[in-house]
Amino acid sequence: MGRRLAAEHRVARATFEEADEALGIRLSRLCFEGPVDELVQTENAQPAILATSIAGYRAAAKEIDLRPSWLAGHSLGEYTALVVGGALGFAEALRLVRLRGRLMQTAVPEGVGAMAAIIGLAEDAVAAVCARVAEHEVVEPANFNGAGQIVVAGHRGAVARAVAAARALGGRAVELPVSAPFHCRLMAPAAAGLARALAAVEIAPLTIPVVANVDGAPNADAARVRALLVTQVTAPVRWAESMATLAELGCVRAFEIGPGQVLTRLVQRMQLGIEAAAAGEGEGWAALASVA
Repeated sequence: MGRRLAAEHRVARATFEEADEALGIRLSRLCFEGPVDELVQTENAQPAILATSIAGYRAAAKEIDLRPSWLAGHSLGEYTALVVGGALGFAEALRLVRLRGRLMQTAVPEGVGAMAAIIGLAEDAVAAVCARVAEHEVVEPANFNGAGQIVVAGHRGAVARAVAAARALGGRAVELPVSAPFHCRLMAPAAAGLARALAAVEIAPLTIPVVANVDGAPNADAARVRALLVTQVTAPVRWAESMATLAELGCVRAFEIGPGQVLTRLVQRMQLGIEAAAAGEGEGWAALASVA
């Protein structure tokens, strides 16, 4: 992850070096070489994805005239957006997301929580399923991803019951291979720890509005950033609402910069009139350059 970027772009290579120095670990080696079982640990994966995304953005910005009107990021990606938007320094963001990953991983004992994607049911139907099968446990919508996909999170048994109930209603459902039940009430201890860390972090004025996960609306007020990031830990990611808001504001093109293209596919399936493209590690920059 990110190895090609670092090999081909000096600014990307410098970004990974900056990440290594900020964290005091060889994050770049972990990204480029693994081992995978260590890379996917939440406290490593979060700064690794952030570093790769910022490296990609900086390289793209250097190669083409890239001037976004809005920024958005799914869950962890909101931190990348805040770095690009000027609210968070890169080094500070790396330290925050490494702590965030550690806090989220330890908030719920391993094996206690789970997440599952439910496809083909309306939001109110999924919420009703969660309420009906909870049985004094936690299971609730965690990601409203759009295109008929809603992710639920909570106690493992309650999530399994929600999966069975969703299938009985004609929906498709699959449990996700995650290490913790993110974006639900079980993450409350992580939110409290993150709030303490954010209290000591300087939030600079935003130069580009960032669409917040919590309410799906663009935020240009630096004073709101801390509360939005804390709330985000236990609140569902309103990605479908975020993209719909951007479409209403007149956004016609969206570029996914970072590893993977999951968000690009989601936006394409939403059919909002937004042309989406994944930039990858350089191969997608031609699409950006042609319309930037």
